[in-house]
Amino acid sequence: MLLTELLHPGILEALAGSGHGARVLLADGHYPASTATGEWARTVHLNLRPGVLDVTTVLDVLLRAIPVESAQVMVPPEGEPEPPAIAEYRARLAPAPVETLGRFEFYDAARSSDLALAIVTADIRTYANLLLTIGVRAEGTLTPR
Repeated sequence: MLLTELLHPGILEALAGSGHGARVLLADGHYPASTATGEWARTVHLNLRPGVLDVTTVLDVLLRAIPVESAQVMVPPEGEPEPPAIAEYRARLAPAPVETLGRFEFYDAARSSDLALAIVTADIRTYANLLLTIGVRAEGTLTPR
């Protein structure tokens, strides 16, 4: 039995094969995951029904499993208000920087060859997509047995 709360075998496998600089996409239920992800990425579907699971729930678990160096979010066209999900992500990810990208810029970033994992959620919020860059684990954080 694992000592971590993260138990999904596909997610664990993809994260174990990732390293510093690899990216993880947390996609909302509207995201075109079949066409807007990197060709090497492992895709995991956690979209059981609308609203279950959402990006924030998955993010909370991932933040206890991996260091995050930076993040990118998808924002609506200029002139439209920033979606509430983005403020939520900024608060959870602080002090890591969170960069904003337009829809098609975000798709291009998620199609990059360094995308290791795409997790498709059933988040029903619009613009709830999040692209994480894995950081480096701080010295002294591994407890030898």
